Amino acid sequence: MHKIDIPQSVIDRVIKRRGKEHIHDDLIPSKTALIVIDMQNAFMPLPVAHAPCQMAPKIVPAINKLAQAVRETGGIVVWIQTACTAGDKITWSNAHKMVTHERALMRFSALERGSEGYALWPEMDAKPEDLYVEKHRFSAFIHNSSDLDAILREQGVDTVLITGTVTNVCCESSARDAMMMNYKVVMVSDGNAADNDDEHNATLRSIYLTFGDVMDTAMLVDLLKQRSNIRTAAE
Repeated sequence: MHKIDIPQSVIDRVIKRRGKEHIHDDLIPSKTALIVIDMQNAFMPLPVAHAPCQMAPKIVPAINKLAQAVRETGGIVVWIQTACTAGDKITWSNAHKMVTHERALMRFSALERGSEGYALWPEMDAKPEDLYVEKHRFSAFIHNSSDLDAILREQGVDTVLITGTVTNVCCESSARDAMMMNYKVVMVSDGNAADNDDEHNATLRSIYLTFGDVMDTAMLVDLLKQRSNIRTAAE
């Protein structure tokens, strides 16, 4: 697992700015969605992968545990899968020009809809009642990437828990855009995977300082249960 490193100086700045360490500890479980980003074979250490992340399989237990807690407390779980289509070659051509031709071809092959690379990693505890959303950009929330925003708003979601791979690309992009679209954002510190600790922690610090909150799986599971019990008692 990543060695999480959020300096006390960062925590102190957050408390000074917001008045407390965790601004989203008042989440409502029934209005919360777990967003699982790109936990697909194409990003795992497999022959079919075009961009394998060695840390990605290690966060699977945390994501599965959190997914179960979200379901049990009335929230929803959303599995995000990146796809590369012929249209993306035109509408996102600059991104594919920023890598070698061989790398771009590998990406399109690995993430072709219906391919082995496109499929979710089989150890993910995905359920039929969960939601499945396809995206076409790093961010799942940006315009023309997916219909995730419309789906979440229809479900009454106001809080998103961001997990998946890689931390500092698709997960961070989605977290930033979600916050700017007025969602409460929580980055799950042990539910995201990057290529190294430095890149992982840089994202956690950035999100924590400006774009949302950072909590680990254990804290979120406890919080979901506590908040669910509070609302049940009140009703």
